[in-house]
Amino acid sequence: MSWIKTIDYEEADSNLKRTYDRVKGPNNNIDNVLLIHSLRPHSLVGHMTLYKSVLHNSNNTLPKWYLETIGVYVSFLNHCNYCIEHHSLGLKKLLNDDEKSERILLAIENGLLKDYFDAKNYEGLNYAKMLTLNLNEITEQNIENLKTVGFTDGEILEINQVASYFNYVNRSVVGLGVNADGDVLGLSPNNSDDSKNWNHQ
Repeated sequence: MSWIKTIDYEEADSNLKRTYDRVKGPNNNIDNVLLIHSLRPHSLVGHMTLYKSVLHNSNNTLPKWYLETIGVYVSFLNHCNYCIEHHSLGLKKLLNDDEKSERILLAIENGLLKDYFDAKNYEGLNYAKMLTLNLNEITEQNIENLKTVGFTDGEILEINQVASYFNYVNRSVVGLGVNADGDVLGLSPNNSDDSKNWNHQ
């Protein structure tokens, strides 16, 4: 599960269980990426607040499948297999198109993003790649490039926040040896209209 101690739902005290009740999936299942916070429940609250805000919020204007694609791509660049497994299934559910989701995953795995995505979406993914691998090389010109292909400032912020979130969670997962044993893959808090609803479905 991970390289540090975690507390399962059944063993949680009342405070931790209240937080778990907000994020649990079927049969009181808590994803391992969330269980790793169990020794410091306040960081689980922070994690979920950030996650729900940047990826599952109705105020975002970019398509959710595109934001999910950014997450899968950043996770691929960071070699975070846990997040790739979870979010590639999330992407598949969002698209409801097995062929399209498979083509996106193949484009990511084979470095063929430019061949699959239009210029606008490719430029957004390229910015996410720079944030992940070449942060110190980003200049104002990179932001201007995003505007030139049609992204608004708010949409640029969405891309930035999703890429930054996945860099955070990838490092949490890989750095603590989290695996997917016992997880129900592909669940997410999909009620985007309610920022306080974290239940995984």
